[in-house]
Amino acid sequence: MQFAVTGHCLITGGAGAMGAATARLAARNGYAISLVSLEAERSSAESLIREITEGGGAANFLPADVSSEAEVVEAYKTAAESYGPPTGVLHAAGIFVNDMVRDLNFEAISRLIAINVTGLMICCREAARLMSTKSGGLGGSIVNVSSMAATIGGRPGHSVYAASKGAVDVFSKGFAKEVAREGIRVNTVRPGAVASAMTAGLDADPELRRAVEDSIPMGRIGQPGEIADIALWLMSPASSLVTGAHIDAGGGGFNVAGSV
Repeated sequence: MQFAVTGHCLITGGAGAMGAATARLAARNGYAISLVSLEAERSSAESLIREITEGGGAANFLPADVSSEAEVVEAYKTAAESYGPPTGVLHAAGIFVNDMVRDLNFEAISRLIAINVTGLMICCREAARLMSTKSGGLGGSIVNVSSMAATIGGRPGHSVYAASKGAVDVFSKGFAKEVAREGIRVNTVRPGAVASAMTAGLDADPELRRAVEDSIPMGRIGQPGEIADIALWLMSPASSLVTGAHIDAGGGGFNVAGSV
């Protein structure tokens, strides 16, 4: 069965758990999908592309490192040439640093900021240039992935990561105001602990997993599909008056600031 294409959804970090879940859901809802991900993730990205196209959807893979301006510019240009200006964008590319401040490494911090902050800002720039009704775009919705860590500074060892997501929140709020009259809405989704590569260590350490889940009011970590549901809602007409908002999706936040 071939789906009628009703929009174009561009996803950075498209081979990751949340990006892939959003790609699947968006494709089922009639979006053509542009997956922007690292060349090193080509195998998993192309597997996802096959899954979508064999199911009747349209999708392509655009290799790019979001910390490279030139690669971002080329990826967004190619995406628009393939399926027209995007109408829904999820910026899910990001990395994690888990070090106490006294042990921080300059190169690791720089790489994290280059991807989580500078890279996201450049991705937003390119998306706005394509989507803005003032430049011939169709308007639409940009969803930036932040984190519940931004609300409390993260768990011990996560302060740099939390700071990068705090920057995402503040930037997204200001960006939303800039483009509100250009047909573009900008919001963030702030996941808590979600099953992904970042939390894979919890599967190998049942005691740590229990401690993390005990610190979450709902008593469990989230699933990628739950974040995808929020992203698609933010891209839909159902959220047409929502911009500059932060949607918390962390099972209620944190019960305690423990040692995990």
